[in-house]
Amino acid sequence: MMSTAAEKSPFLFNCHELPRRAGEMREYELTFEDHGSIGVDLLAIPGDAPIDVDLRLEAVAQGVLATATVSGEAVGECTRCLEPLTFFVQEEFQELFYYEVDYRQKPKGKEIVVEDEDELLAMEGDFIDLDGPIRDALILNLPINPLCKEDCEGLCPGCGLKWIDLPDGHEHLVGDIRWAQLDGWQGPNS
Repeated sequence: MMSTAAEKSPFLFNCHELPRRAGEMREYELTFEDHGSIGVDLLAIPGDAPIDVDLRLEAVAQGVLATATVSGEAVGECTRCLEPLTFFVQEEFQELFYYEVDYRQKPKGKEIVVEDEDELLAMEGDFIDLDGPIRDALILNLPINPLCKEDCEGLCPGCGLKWIDLPDGHEHLVGDIRWAQLDGWQGPNS
């Protein structure tokens, strides 16, 4: 039965198989499919799309060293022509999850003491939460302005159609908005 800590994040992993002896190592191939959307409005890995993680856990003196390759497929749209697109992202991370972290400001025994709890990742019992490292690895490697292809011409600002679908020489006559009220005026002698 999973603890309350395990219900907080879809990326919690139980390390009970890894002995707490420095030098011990285990490898896992994981797939997470129910995790919430990861990315931004223009390009994100949907919440039900698989995220594959090749995970290696090593016991070290202070905790568990997690080394992983994370991959997934983001979907979105081109920022120039608004065509749907998919983008494969694969990245690696390495994080140390401490066995014990004392969040007070004075040292105590062999525990790791920090002033800011966001600085270090701590284990909750036998669980490590891979949420932060996975999200950071994926989001930070998604393109800011995704394109369907590098030379995408985008949309015509006049009619909103794709430049690639328009004939050569396509243009719109742009008048000066300051003179718009005079369009069609014939003059005093007409």
